[in-house]
Amino acid sequence: MGKPLPDVVAPGLDVLFCGINPSLLSAARGHHFARPGNRFWPALHLAGLTPRRLRPEEDRELPRYGLGVTNLVDRPTRTAAELTPDELRAGVAALEELVGAFRPRVVAVLGGTAWRLAVDRRGAPWGRQERRLGGAETWVLPNPSGLNAHHQLPDLARHYAALRPAAQRAEPASAPGDSGASSASRPTSATAPPRSSPDPRATAAASSCGSSAASSAAT
Repeated sequence: MGKPLPDVVAPGLDVLFCGINPSLLSAARGHHFARPGNRFWPALHLAGLTPRRLRPEEDRELPRYGLGVTNLVDRPTRTAAELTPDELRAGVAALEELVGAFRPRVVAVLGGTAWRLAVDRRGAPWGRQERRLGGAETWVLPNPSGLNAHHQLPDLARHYAALRPAAQRAEPASAPGDSGASSASRPTSATAPPRSSPDPRATAAASSCGSSAASSAAT
């Protein structure tokens, strides 16, 4: 049986975004961040990561721009608050396998509260983390859900823009004893088409300080 919402991944991505889990609507439509009011797609554009604002139904186009998307937990829910700590911890292990197989330069987890529960670290800050997932540089950024009132769109774009220089300086994730990317244990949704370069729109780098919690809405 396939995943409720397939990953969008390809070997050697610059950034692999990781949502918390699919919303019921995203799973029903088969596209990531499909809920009205979710700010993932406009934030990507304002951060200079895509040359235009993509629509949720264009999520398979992300590898053109060196980007991909997955979820920490596959199970769709009305809100992420319905997930258990065990599900979140298991999601970290599965994510590490995916990263080891496809070797992105940077993994960006979208949700501070879920990340802190998943790795049992209450004080984990925004921005780059000490812990690396699957050998990749790992960042934690605010959740783009419209229910996350702590972060407005310009703030999200500022946080996400910091991923551009991070991906440029980071080395691809390495897997011990593995000489190349292989098929992941979690199925892909698309083969990466040729990349095109996004317009340079990056704003100031994200601040890694602050402690506002991410929204509990599923994506």
